[in-house]
Amino acid sequence: MSDLKLPTSLIHAQANACLSQWIAQLKAQPLSAEPVQVDVSALQDFDSSALAVLLGLRREVLALGRQLVVLGMTARLRELATLYGVVDLLEST
Repeated sequence: MSDLKLPTSLIHAQANACLSQWIAQLKAQPLSAEPVQVDVSALQDFDSSALAVLLGLRREVLALGRQLVVLGMTARLRELATLYGVVDLLEST
C-alpha cells in the first residue's frame, strides 16, 4: 500500500506542487493494484485547495486502476468537503 501524507499546511500557493509531487511518486512506483493510502490527519491550516489536491490525487489513482483511501479526516476538513459536496468521493473511494 502506498502511503502519502498531507503536510500541516496546504493552501492555494502549495497545491500544485503538492499534487505534482504525489503524482510523480505514484508513477515512480512499480505497477500495483494495492490501494493508495493518504493520511490527512496532520492538516491544520488549509483552504479548499486541499480538497482540490485530494480530488486530483483520486483522479490519478483511479486512472492507475487503484483505490484511494483517505485516513484521518478531521471534522473541519469533513465539513469543508461536505460544503463543497465532495465528502462522499473522499470517504468512499
